Amino acid sequence: MTDSKYFTTTKKGEIFELKAELNSDKKEKKKEAVKKVIASMTVGKDVSALFPDVVNCMQTDNLELKKLVYLYLMNYAKSQPDMAIMAVNTFVKDCEDPNPLIRALAVRTMGCIRVDKITEYLCEPLRKCLKDEDPYVRKTAAVCVAKLHDINAQLVEDQGFLDTLKDLISDSNPMVVANAVAALSEIAESHPNSNLLDLNPQTINKLLTALNECTEWGQIFILDCLANYTPRDDRESQSICERVTPRLSHANSAVVLSAVKVLMKFMEMLPKDLDYYGTLLKKLAPPLVTLLSAEPELQYVALRNINLIVQRRPEILKHEMKVFFVKYNDPIYVKLEKLDIMIRLASQANIAQVLAELKEYATEVDVDFVRKAVRAIGRCAIKVEQSAERCVSTLLDLIQTKVNYVVQEAIVVIKDIFRKYPNKYESVIATLCENLDSLDEPEARAAMIWIVGEYAERIDNADELLESFLEGFHDESTQVQLQLLTAIVKLFLKKPTETQELVQQVLSLATQDSDNPDLRDRGYIYWRLLSTDPVAAKEVVLAEKPLISEETDLIEPTLLEELICHIGTLASVYHKPPSAFVEGSRGVQHKRLPGSAGSGESVESPDAASAAGVSEAPPAVIPSQGDLLGDLLNLDLTPPTATGPTPPPSSGMQMGAMDLLGGGLDSLMGDESEPPPIPLRTDTPQSPQSPQLPHQSPSPPDYSPTELGGDLGGSPAMAAGFGAPSAAVPASFSAPVSGGLDDLFDLGGGVGMPMGAYIPTKILWLPAMKAKGLEISGTFARRAGVIQMEMTLNNKAMSVMTDFAIQFNRNSFGLAPAGPLQVLTPVSPNQSIEVALPLNTVGPVMKMEPLNNLQVAVKNNIDVFYFSCQYPISMLFVEDGKMERQVFLATWKDIPNDNESQFQIKDCHLNSDAASNKLQGSNIFTIAKRTVEGQDMLYQSMKLSNGIWVLAELRVQAGNPNYTVSLKCRAPEVSQCVFQSYEAVLKN
Repeated sequence: MTDSKYFTTTKKGEIFELKAELNSDKKEKKKEAVKKVIASMTVGKDVSALFPDVVNCMQTDNLELKKLVYLYLMNYAKSQPDMAIMAVNTFVKDCEDPNPLIRALAVRTMGCIRVDKITEYLCEPLRKCLKDEDPYVRKTAAVCVAKLHDINAQLVEDQGFLDTLKDLISDSNPMVVANAVAALSEIAESHPNSNLLDLNPQTINKLLTALNECTEWGQIFILDCLANYTPRDDRESQSICERVTPRLSHANSAVVLSAVKVLMKFMEMLPKDLDYYGTLLKKLAPPLVTLLSAEPELQYVALRNINLIVQRRPEILKHEMKVFFVKYNDPIYVKLEKLDIMIRLASQANIAQVLAELKEYATEVDVDFVRKAVRAIGRCAIKVEQSAERCVSTLLDLIQTKVNYVVQEAIVVIKDIFRKYPNKYESVIATLCENLDSLDEPEARAAMIWIVGEYAERIDNADELLESFLEGFHDESTQVQLQLLTAIVKLFLKKPTETQELVQQVLSLATQDSDNPDLRDRGYIYWRLLSTDPVAAKEVVLAEKPLISEETDLIEPTLLEELICHIGTLASVYHKPPSAFVEGSRGVQHKRLPGSAGSGESVESPDAASAAGVSEAPPAVIPSQGDLLGDLLNLDLTPPTATGPTPPPSSGMQMGAMDLLGGGLDSLMGDESEPPPIPLRTDTPQSPQSPQLPHQSPSPPDYSPTELGGDLGGSPAMAAGFGAPSAAVPASFSAPVSGGLDDLFDLGGGVGMPMGAYIPTKILWLPAMKAKGLEISGTFARRAGVIQMEMTLNNKAMSVMTDFAIQFNRNSFGLAPAGPLQVLTPVSPNQSIEVALPLNTVGPVMKMEPLNNLQVAVKNNIDVFYFSCQYPISMLFVEDGKMERQVFLATWKDIPNDNESQFQIKDCHLNSDAASNKLQGSNIFTIAKRTVEGQDMLYQSMKLSNGIWVLAELRVQAGNPNYTVSLKCRAPEVSQCVFQSYEAVLKN
């Protein structure tokens, strides 16, 4: 008979009867009574009154009865802590029982009784069980330590259980090792800085040995632990990969994904030209494909993980396109995920196959899936240029089906294809216009309006088409209203005579009748542009648009790296880092792949600390480069006054400079400051026809710098900090040194008289056509330790130019004018003047792309003009950049080998002494020189204005016009710019 009978009783006065049965002398009756008690407890009845009677039943040899009593005890110990102490003696006694099952049962129950009062009594039995002769008891005790640590962490540390747990990693039994790793990982998660799992090659070897004999869950614990280890070199990385690879053929999908995670991480350290690297790529594909034959839920988890893997390493599955083709009975969530991966794997080799599939999907009944399939065809066109024509004809075929939602999706993606391939497929516009009346979704309507506005000159009745949209302007969504406003302004600029009424109508609707601030602002901007300077309006509104990129939905690289480290966990399914959905301190450690981790610790420059004038300054938040226009429009460009000292930079600026440039290019700063507001310039005179604007100038919408006519160049870059090596040299130098540097102490090599500093020839920075007749050409020079910006201002306009002022945007090294721009006399038409502007390096700081990019705003009595230029980084090399030989040797050893870059300087016909003299003129100092087998090796140092040291080894072979320069720096980002300076100075 089954135990279900215990759940069917409804007798009253039951507790009293159970009490009597529990105290019975008959073992069978006692067991029956305990079963009834557990049944009552399971269905939610309160049987805590029976606590002492049940505890008395612990004194038994019957394992089944003991298990039942322990189950009761775990449930009620929290509500009866005083009574639970009665059971302590039994635990102690059971921990010494000859039967290992009873010992393990006792220690397991001890871990589950979460009562502070009795934990200290359990330490001694636990200590014995951790050293028990039976592995089953030891593995149970290992998990018990983690549970006890959760209740009372201090007690576990004081009793030395953590050290015992670490010793268990060397245990002879693989299950004990796995549980010890699991327990230590659990404890380490709640104490991220404790460094409990001190992984070294010996420990890793023991874990890999245990891996082969563990149960599947034990293997997962060990693999997850291995994923947190960073190998010393590529040989160790390959060795670990070879021993983990067999796990890929495991039947349990969790083991497979954990193995994939370890291999994906360690592959980062393998050279790509290694034979084993190619073999490993081939081995990774079959297990991932096998996961797709499981049930749908597992397929979905596998697909989400594969999506990440394909973004990181598409070559793994490039030949497996067919397994991602959708089956008719796949659930929608699997279909959509497969579709996403198909697009990521699409290439010229398989595009025909993919397009045939996608066209088939577009005729399915599931609306969401069809929409995604149509959009996928567009994404394929953008990704694989050779297939674009075929994709467009496929989309046109789909439009001919006249299925409403298919037509709308097709129009949205055709707009993107026009952006990617301008002047190539515009012949299809007529077909699109036929479907204008059927569009009812905002995104499709906005796309169609954009197409009409962009290609208005090719559409005869463009004004009628846009006018039809204008009739229900206020009922449209904001997206459509904004697009319609821009399209009609474009149309007006292309056909001004025919569309004057239409543009007046839309500007009136947008500015006077609308309560949407974005729409009003854009309306005012266009109105003011059109009424004051139609030529400028044309430049802004009809500016050439940048081509759209191939993949717009890729995960951001640093997040992708973190998610790869979490393959096989919830983070890889959500595509979010654990910190986004795990509350509390657990799970918020940010993981990175080994090849892309930061390059060491940030070392504060002592100069920076003293300059800041405070003991502990908060870190400055460095904004991204994206907001260039906002910064330049906010600059205070009032005409300079001839008298009065230049005001010192604000402390905020100084601190930004110190934080960024004093501490090491090795730490990326994630924070980005809010973009400053951009006030409209209200000093432009309005023409009589311009509308009466409110007193408060509305803020303009965001424009790209290109649209505003300022040649600002550069792409948004993540802000980064820079740093200098510490003045003190560390005691130990473990890094291998190339080129016999240890002999530097014995080197001769006096350096001859230096030549003059290198000054680049002037180049055109701002053409007259972009600056209403003002032409600026210039260069940078360093004279007597002062950086100067030397410019020629040429007036090619018809009017006199006065009131010149200049300001720089934030830049990588804090370059800023040290005084006002001294143009003391008006510049007449066709006159040019020479100006030298002294610069300092205490301005606000932001990492630029490229690093030596400088964005400048120049103002005169006519307008404000923007341009960008690049300064040679040699201008920033300071005069005290000569390092002591011993410090040079120690620093070279201390900088990681990963930070070394090697470059070739071609067609240079100087001997080593002439090269050394020439470089010294630009503050690149030769510390020592030695000759090995006819090759001169110059060891050189230079110091940037922000305290970054760069060390160099220049190899010059007699008769060979090609030099080799090796650069080492704690901020490897500057190496490319330093090499360019070397090349420019030596070839000058």
